[in-house]
Amino acid sequence: MITLSQRLKRKSQTDEASTASRASIRDRLLVKEAQEMAQLLPACCSIHYANENDLSNFILIVTPTEGYWQGGTFRFDITVTDEYNMVPPVVKCLTKLWHPNITEAGEVCLSLLRRHSVDGMGWSPIRRLNDVVWGLNALFTDLLNFEDPLNVEAAEMFRHSKEEFKLKVMEYVANYAKE
Repeated sequence: MITLSQRLKRKSQTDEASTASRASIRDRLLVKEAQEMAQLLPACCSIHYANENDLSNFILIVTPTEGYWQGGTFRFDITVTDEYNMVPPVVKCLTKLWHPNITEAGEVCLSLLRRHSVDGMGWSPIRRLNDVVWGLNALFTDLLNFEDPLNVEAAEMFRHSKEEFKLKVMEYVANYAKE
């Protein structure tokens, strides 16, 4: 007769094996995707690994060459969990900035980082880290969204006074986003 403790032990061992298997799949994907990112990286972006043997955590640096944030350097911490590619990576902006889609605390509003997105552009297993990099870069140019803001105050400021918005962005860039 199987006891409850034996059943729990078996489940624990099965869960550990499953997690190890997912991590292995993730690691194989990361090797391929790291090479792809290096080849297709936008000119204004760079990637830095704290540990070259750990491709699951890296810093993306975006230095926009046009638009409101031009001249700033913005750092994003990107962590790829064991559940990748079934779930999106975790992204946090490490640079304080004034942006309608990024909070001052670093939360990022980007459809493809959502598991379930209203617009249908959310994460799916066919997405790649390169999509995340290009999406984050585009938040400084053409993906700028004032209609579905995460930082409502920034979006409202833009709607009411583009000049005031621009000055506030420039102030943040000068204070927080210079190398």
